[in-house]
Amino acid sequence: MTTTLPADDILYAALLARDPAYDGHAFVGVTTTGIFCRLSCPARKPLFENTRYFDSVAACYTAGFRPCLRCRPVAQVGAREPVVAMLMARLDAEPDRVWSEEDLIALDLDPSTVRRAFRRHIGTTFLDLARLRRAGRGVDRIAGGASVIDAQIEAGYDSGSGFRDAVIRLIGDAPAALRGTPLLTADWIETPLGAMLAIADATHLHLLEFFDRKALPEGLARLRQRTGAAIVFGRTPPIDRIAAELSTYFDGTDARFTGPIAAHAAADFTASVWTALQTIPPGETRSYSALATTIGRPSAVRALARANGANQLAIVIPCHRVIGADGTLTGYAGGLWRKRWLIEHERRHFA
Repeated sequence: MTTTLPADDILYAALLARDPAYDGHAFVGVTTTGIFCRLSCPARKPLFENTRYFDSVAACYTAGFRPCLRCRPVAQVGAREPVVAMLMARLDAEPDRVWSEEDLIALDLDPSTVRRAFRRHIGTTFLDLARLRRAGRGVDRIAGGASVIDAQIEAGYDSGSGFRDAVIRLIGDAPAALRGTPLLTADWIETPLGAMLAIADATHLHLLEFFDRKALPEGLARLRQRTGAAIVFGRTPPIDRIAAELSTYFDGTDARFTGPIAAHAAADFTASVWTALQTIPPGETRSYSALATTIGRPSAVRALARANGANQLAIVIPCHRVIGADGTLTGYAGGLWRKRWLIEHERRHFA
């Protein structure tokens, strides 16, 4: 159920106009809330830069968004087919249940009919959607400080490999059959600020993000698209290296990150912003306007803020060191509480 959507500015105009013509065909995810809606949703409209657009409910879930309780986008899609509406209601009522085809048969449902109905209206099968939602809750628990094994058990997975495969479904391909495809490896790194996901190849670190960043699945999809690689769970030397460097960073002994990185900037301007960020010494901050002046683009403050937010190497490329001109803490995808902690930690240990 893949379609080509209009440009984002057209969809945003439809969102502002609450145009019902797109209902069921386009959905908006709001990055500041983690919610996805119909374009005709009556709720207060987000800023353009806080929106992402999808062509299916499944794509919204995969990107880590939850359905809006006001416009109920999933209910509207499910209304076209009673079996979809009924099973979606059961998913909501029993969020921790591990579903199987035998459960569907016990409800006098034909699994193949259910599979076709969900693919047609949601974009994925019912059983895959249930697994995806359970894995998403597991990721949420890890982000909240739970261990991987606790998150696995609470999400209803009997085996660690099963849980990791489910998380792979959130971030990319199941890799076993991808012979000849370039591979990136991913692993959890526990930190005092919560679990982080590190992704690397054999020589370079490609991504380091906090697990509770709402747009993480979408960012992973972009990474896969840019590299042409599948993602598997495992360890490579760059992940071992960043884990060791994070350990010394958080214990206050060394703030240097010297391992090779692959930053994947989408444009030269973004690359210049990320390079400038790495020149800010630990324990110091810069305003957005000052950083824009540093790169010779004093009028490009808003574009610089967007480039700052697109950084996928948290802490290593220290976007947390950029603050408002009046000293306020703004614009950190990992959460302002983490930005404050990081700045204070660096001032205390490295200034």
